[in-house]
Amino acid sequence: MNTKHDFIRPVVDRDLKLYIETYGCQMNVGDSEVVLAIMQTHGYTHTTQPGEADIILINTCSIRDNAEQRVLGRLKELGALKKKKPALIIGVIGCMAERLKEKLIEQERMVDIVAGPDSYRSLPELVGAAQQGHKGINVLLSHEETYAEITPVRLDKNGVSAFVSIMRGCNNMCAYCVVPYTRGVERSRDPETILEEVQDLFGKGYREVTLLGQNVNSYRWTKNDTDMDFPDLIKAVAEISPLLRVRFATSHPKDLSDKLIETMAETPNICKAIHLPAQSGSSRMLQLMNRKYTREWYLERIAAIKKAMPECSISTDLIAGFCSETIEDHAQTLSLMREVGYEFAYMFKYSMRPGTKAARTMTDDVSEEEKTRRLTEIINLQNELSLESNKRDIGKKFEVLVEGVSKRDENRLFGRNSQNKVIVFPKKDHKPGDYVMITVKECSSATLIGEEE
Repeated sequence: MNTKHDFIRPVVDRDLKLYIETYGCQMNVGDSEVVLAIMQTHGYTHTTQPGEADIILINTCSIRDNAEQRVLGRLKELGALKKKKPALIIGVIGCMAERLKEKLIEQERMVDIVAGPDSYRSLPELVGAAQQGHKGINVLLSHEETYAEITPVRLDKNGVSAFVSIMRGCNNMCAYCVVPYTRGVERSRDPETILEEVQDLFGKGYREVTLLGQNVNSYRWTKNDTDMDFPDLIKAVAEISPLLRVRFATSHPKDLSDKLIETMAETPNICKAIHLPAQSGSSRMLQLMNRKYTREWYLERIAAIKKAMPECSISTDLIAGFCSETIEDHAQTLSLMREVGYEFAYMFKYSMRPGTKAARTMTDDVSEEEKTRRLTEIINLQNELSLESNKRDIGKKFEVLVEGVSKRDENRLFGRNSQNKVIVFPKKDHKPGDYVMITVKECSSATLIGEEE
């Protein structure tokens, strides 16, 4: 990479169609939007139909084995498409590309391109190589790449909420996690480019942004006269307009500072919702996972949040059946869930990933049957907690940002409140992007149902 605008020079002179399919986390969604921006600059147009495409890119996730298996299954389906259309170029990009590298091309012969998360600027050149019959591979990880000056092409459909990446990579080295190996070390994006992107989104009618990073709490930009941490950044984003809602994901409990909690509490348009992955309620398991905090530390952070913002909702990630997890360890996870009273949780069975510390030094000794049993208990408990939380909202009035029409009833709209809860209500004359005051009348474990009063 020479100058930061090298990618702008077009390398194709005909209208080629690009299809992107995205798996995994919100970071991957944001990356797909960056990829589309780069490719459009080189003459590609976006299509939502794989059958129309000249090139198909699959943006992949490696966090769990079943995520990779889904992609491998999808590649077999696309292989059949390629037999009918031999000139079709198929690329695997993202975390799975970084983890498997050349093996993907060796084992999946329909794959022409393999590109890791830090090599998206080279995709036009990799496509050019593939068009000439060569295999294109670039999986070099970078200490600097943040795609800071690239304006993503938004793939969202509602035009109301958008993801904005503020940093890349991770330094935490959790024992179960492949992310540091597939996305590299942490590096923060220039805050000026972040603020410019958000200002542009607001000017185009977006009314909510979610700041993204593997651990947003680690955001730090120190250059020339600028010294900015994450609380400084999120406050600056919120100050763009009081009509702009600001969210963030994801926080690491060890880095959740009092300064961030105070900033959230005193800034009305920073949403009162924190995703704080616990992974386990057992301090023994947390130590094995290399999470760098204890159950007691985690609960102290929860107490600090609830003291400053009693209305704040808290969601989490939980893993069932990590290496050597006992029935007692599992029971401590259930008790943590009850003590915190999570509004929502992402819940998974442990999946050992090659190359991680757990794979190198531990034994995956909890049976699949037992993992499933424990996960079922976690899911059932979370459904109870979600329903209890939603029942407590009946009779309360919330400001809702309208996102779209309800899938179940075209006469109703849906949106979310500051606590990130979905609320469905009568349409009337409202449209996406409007703020509406809604009183909750009833609920399920997943949804609040209300009326405008």
